[in-house]
Amino acid sequence: MIAKPLSPGGLIGLCSPCHIADREKYAAMIAGLRSLGYRVKEAPNLYKKTYLYGASPLERAADLNALIADDEVELILFGGGEGANEVLPYLDFEAFRRHPRRVLAYSDATTILSALWARTGVETYYGQSPNRFTAVTEYDLKNFNAFIPANGEAHIPSEPWLTLTPGTGRGILIGGYSRNFALQLGTEYFPLDLSRSYILFIEDHEKFGRADYYSAMLTHIEQSALMPHVRGFLMGHYAIDRHPELYERVRRLGERWDIPAACCDDFGHGPCHAILRIGAPAELDTVKQTLRYLPEGTDMTEHCACR
Repeated sequence: MIAKPLSPGGLIGLCSPCHIADREKYAAMIAGLRSLGYRVKEAPNLYKKTYLYGASPLERAADLNALIADDEVELILFGGGEGANEVLPYLDFEAFRRHPRRVLAYSDATTILSALWARTGVETYYGQSPNRFTAVTEYDLKNFNAFIPANGEAHIPSEPWLTLTPGTGRGILIGGYSRNFALQLGTEYFPLDLSRSYILFIEDHEKFGRADYYSAMLTHIEQSALMPHVRGFLMGHYAIDRHPELYERVRRLGERWDIPAACCDDFGHGPCHAILRIGAPAELDTVKQTLRYLPEGTDMTEHCACR
């Protein structure tokens, strides 16, 4: 299912399930969103510090549930941090299924975005958070306009990719921040239909962990029941400097599983924040360096990877 696009002048709901929101900083973010013509609603517990690193899980979940229940809210927008998994037991997945909303976030929010899609079938959107709108870049705004007030049909690259294993693969697009995605595999909040094929996107950044840490997260994913059903892999931005050892690691992943694999700087914790549609049928072509979205209902049960 795809929630309706954000309309001109539509209402954006802000909550903070992963961090403590700073009023002064959020004032600049809200001003940025309003400058684009949108209205903004702040959830009641947005600025609470009940647990010192955030509001309580019940308070954070209550905010998200309230925005889901508000018929006027068209986009729910929030940032990363820590502790997103704490709110999962309190989310009203059935309400989200009945009243789908566009939900946009990234980083630690991987946990919530993935759970909302996996438990309801409603697409969610990975790549941007409120702080991106304090001084939004041309590339970020281009992505926002292509995927939130519209149904973007193709990924928007920031520059040419690094192709590590050439080929084409089709599957349901899933992924996010490496640690959150790896930790969520096999849990009740991320049920996957293993009769289907998947395209996997994963990002991390050197400020959070060295290349060996990233490699360990990839190893955990490779040892899961998901990996035999992955038909393509796209790595996001890791650092400004090149890391040949990490590219070699991704190349080995692509060769081991005989799938197309590439690295890019389009999404993640770098300067560019492309938006990716979690739950959408997609085709990854690492020769043409494209990720395009396929019509709903496209068969995702075949192994389409080829070299």
